[in-house]
Amino acid sequence: QVQLVESGGGLVQAGGSLRLSCVASGRIFTINNEGWYRQAPGNQRELVAAITSGGSTNYADSVKGRFTISRDSAKNTVYLQMNSLKPEDAAVYYCKMTIRNLLDYVAMDYWGKGTLVTVSS
Repeated sequence: QVQLVESGGGLVQAGGSLRLSCVASGRIFTINNEGWYRQAPGNQRELVAAITSGGSTNYADSVKGRFTISRDSAKNTVYLQMNSLKPEDAAVYYCKMTIRNLLDYVAMDYWGKGTLVTVSS
């Protein structure tokens, strides 16, 4: 009923930039909070950045000043602009959205399947 699809991952040299996108589709009533998470091999999934429906943002300390989260509500899309990438940023990046669907209007968290970011030193 609701699907999230990430894109924009790839291989980049240290110091480079990537822009991730996550599009939600399906029977969507409203989208509340949105966020980007990442998981490197052997590590737990961690929050990278989040944005509320009101536009308030929150970042992990490790990415502050380098990453920017934004949203386009008309397109049901959330973005993550990643600049000055470091090898330690390499991970699978997942988006999560809290969405009320049109079936029962209950707010639920939905996850994408992830997009791989590789940073070469």
